[in-house]
Amino acid sequence: MADREYDVIIVGGGPAGLSAGIYAARARLKSLLIEKAVVGGAIINTGTVENYPGFPLGVTGLELTELMNEQAKKFGLEMATAEVTALELRDDRKVLKTSEGDFLAKAVIVASGTERAKLGVPGEEQFIGRGVGFCAVCDACFYRDKVVAVVGGGNAAINEALELAKFATRVIVIHRRNELRATKIIQERAFAMPNMEFMWNTVVEAIEGDQMVNKIQVRNVVTGEKSVLVVSGIFVATGSKPNTEFLKGQVPLNEAGAVIVNERMETGVAGVLAAGDVRVNSIRQVISAAGDGATAAIFAEKYIVDKFKH
Repeated sequence: MADREYDVIIVGGGPAGLSAGIYAARARLKSLLIEKAVVGGAIINTGTVENYPGFPLGVTGLELTELMNEQAKKFGLEMATAEVTALELRDDRKVLKTSEGDFLAKAVIVASGTERAKLGVPGEEQFIGRGVGFCAVCDACFYRDKVVAVVGGGNAAINEALELAKFATRVIVIHRRNELRATKIIQERAFAMPNMEFMWNTVVEAIEGDQMVNKIQVRNVVTGEKSVLVVSGIFVATGSKPNTEFLKGQVPLNEAGAVIVNERMETGVAGVLAAGDVRVNSIRQVISAAGDGATAAIFAEKYIVDKFKH
């Protein structure tokens, strides 16, 4: 196991994890970042990030995280592609059980992010990839000259709708409330789009189709009226849930599954920290995730020095 022992292991390769990796590796800690999919996290699906300091003309989420990744590797951060399935606490060491075997660390930084919540309605699972989508940046081009629906009212949903509006003839935003939760500047752009319309106080009850989605059943939550919309696709952006299944029973989580941390990003378990969207009260912005990652790495180093290097 000697080649699998590290000072710090970071779980998750989004902005929080990459920032933690930059700080940990730069502190000359033997550091490993484990990512189950593509390094960059959910932000790689964002077309343009306009509010990250230092990029006055904006930068794509993919470009931003590629630069972070390059920077982290320059300082010596190691990378592994694996899915973390469990965290075990053994005396002074933490064991991360993964699809590629076990890894040991003195400190662990959890930056595993969140995943999109699903509607849980009939037809949703059946048609994922066949008209049910979760990433407009990835799939919008397939809906050129078609009608498509987006479910949700926050920033994620409206950004999805704006991306789809570049291709689709008609984008229907379905929201269970009577006003959007997205920031004002994003709302202004959406309301200015001639091919975008809004169904307020409405929920999706079923998704139907043959080989592909061709209609959805919706219900007005105020009047109870039901109707059918003929669409070629539906994108779901109704919220997210923390990726913390592997932490259950080991680290304190809140009722939503988010990791409970203090201002140092420390959990209730010594040497286990959390950063980014996975933690409680995250504002879910790239800049705050990066700050969380830096904070977590600094206090992970302090933990290691105090605990192991007397």
